[in-house]
Amino acid sequence: MILGLDHIGLATADPGPAGAQLAALGLARTDRGTAEAYGVACEFWSLPGADPAPAVELVSPVRDGSAVDGRLRGQGPGLYHLAFTVDDLEQERDRLRTEGFLSLDARPCRGARPGMRVSFLYRPDPAELLIELVHYSPAG
Repeated sequence: MILGLDHIGLATADPGPAGAQLAALGLARTDRGTAEAYGVACEFWSLPGADPAPAVELVSPVRDGSAVDGRLRGQGPGLYHLAFTVDDLEQERDRLRTEGFLSLDARPCRGARPGMRVSFLYRPDPAELLIELVHYSPAG
């Protein structure tokens, strides 16, 4: 089941200027990491004091052939994906596949945050929607 919006992903070749833009809007970087399976660096930005709140994630390539390279070449920087927190990653991925979403991952991958597992799905019609399902392992 989808529990809520985790973050909105923005593709950028250079997170520095994009981070400055988010800072001007009052957001602060709260976390960062690398999603090795996708070849991307991720910075998470949120409004101070709004924890937990959906974040804005800046996604930038760390190597050639990264998951975001095609997006940056074809469409340039901008909105990349919507990420939803789920209670059961595999079950929700399977459910969305029955709704017409295409699974882009053979199996869930480690995300950019500690304890984060993710799986991407895509549906070309009607809005070319790329979504990321996110599940966090319990602390401990």
